[in-house]
Amino acid sequence: MAEPGADGGAGPRYRGGLHPDTWEQELEAIPMFMKQCPAEIDAERHPDLACLQSLLFDEEQSPAELARMYRNEGNEYFREKEYQKAVVAYTEGLKKKCEEPEMNAVLHANRGAAQFYLGNYRSALNDAIQATKLKPTHLKAIIRGALCHMELKNFSEAIAWCEKGLQIDSKEKKLLEVRAKADKLKRAQERDARKAKVMEKKEQCEKEILLAAIKERNIKLALEPSGEEEEISDGLAEISLDGFHSDNATGAKVHLDANGNLNWPVLFLYPEHKQTDFTVAFHENSRFIDHLMVMFAELPPWDVERKYLPSSLELYFEDGEREEMYELNPEHTLLQVLQHERYFVRAGTPAVLVFVKGSPYSNKYFSGKKVHRL
Repeated sequence: MAEPGADGGAGPRYRGGLHPDTWEQELEAIPMFMKQCPAEIDAERHPDLACLQSLLFDEEQSPAELARMYRNEGNEYFREKEYQKAVVAYTEGLKKKCEEPEMNAVLHANRGAAQFYLGNYRSALNDAIQATKLKPTHLKAIIRGALCHMELKNFSEAIAWCEKGLQIDSKEKKLLEVRAKADKLKRAQERDARKAKVMEKKEQCEKEILLAAIKERNIKLALEPSGEEEEISDGLAEISLDGFHSDNATGAKVHLDANGNLNWPVLFLYPEHKQTDFTVAFHENSRFIDHLMVMFAELPPWDVERKYLPSSLELYFEDGEREEMYELNPEHTLLQVLQHERYFVRAGTPAVLVFVKGSPYSNKYFSGKKVHRL
């Protein structure tokens, strides 16, 4: 109905008309002129949209009609590369339990395609399987299944899916390409597996030889750094630096050299200064004094009192089970120390504590402890 102008002029103004200052925003709110539909439709804010949605997906329509509508909606999202929304739409279509196998096969195949582009390859494969169960000749679903197996590195299965599709269309270019690629990758995968098996066997053999050498020398290993002494066992997986977190020691392990001698990673600890040294390969027949002479040829920066001289140092190891300390003779070799009746190698890394003879710190450290002196 026309009303007089607000300024009393003769020009009519219609009830519900667009305001001159906000007409663009008001026009955008009308479904027909919307540039973009809201992701979630609020009935109070967008009653017109809610009404259209209700008409579009009226539950009085047949399941087949509703499934078709959701398929079309999913296809629109797919074209816009809104794959997650497409998955939701196709899923809603499947929930309608349409009795048409062809329609359900399309919904599964299309949802599988959307899942594929989202990187959900296993979900995409499951949809491809369902689509081909409903329609065994669904070539797009077969291609999608083959591609999913390629992404999952199941190359044998990918070849099988390609073969199934080529029985339907022997000239399908995509299937021919995928089959050739899958066959090449399958052969490479099998070759790598053979190499890995040979390497594993070689490593196991080396471990057994190493274990025999350790046993032969009567060296005792504590495989778990938990305080419980464990005698040498059948495996060497734990003989590493797993229990010792130091960037300098990463990857160092006991090994046999070309002459059949053991070389150990050895940790030197300086409790007074909370410092450590790490020797990656300490030859079993090398003496501790020889290493100390090299390590302290130049005094470390943390030794501000300049008292860590090789001739002034004492070496000890700790018997964790008995909570006792044993002094070591620096003139002894590493092998002699490791063969001590109370020495257990923990986490594959022998460790010794270094103190300055008669220093106030060492006297305080040993106070109350049982110490076995030389």
